Amino acid sequence: MNNFRISGLPAGTFRNMFSSSDAALAVAGMRRIVADARPGYPCRVSLEDAGVGETVILGQYRHHAVAGPYAASGPIFVRETASRAYESIGQIPPALLGRLLSVRAYDAAGLLRAADVVDGADLEGLIERFADRQNIDYLQVHNAAPGCFICQVDLG
Repeated sequence: MNNFRISGLPAGTFRNMFSSSDAALAVAGMRRIVADARPGYPCRVSLEDAGVGETVILGQYRHHAVAGPYAASGPIFVRETASRAYESIGQIPPALLGRLLSVRAYDAAGLLRAADVVDGADLEGLIERFADRQNIDYLQVHNAAPGCFICQVDLG
């Protein structure tokens, strides 16, 4: 089964942040950071790690905007150079392959139906196992250790 779709967040949602002053970002609970390691600053738009010296914004994002107990938000990085959202069908972005990931599986109503932790190199197999279950419509992938959201995987 290779018809799952992985998407980054829409670039337009974050474009104006980079022209904001550091003071304005701070008021909004965000920070401008210069990446000092790679990997370490995975962009949620491009699904690529920022390069050393690249500017990113660290901010809060509501990644699971559902009505109910599993609504969630958390910190994300966005690269200044991310001009369009990553999107692929049946392929895992390279930036996910070397990470330990937490995967949460939800039904159409946004209720958690399953979860697991997997090495990024084994993510495709886990996606396939979850896709075989009838009550799972989409997955949300997180960095396992820090727990922050990376991307969504739509099934079917």
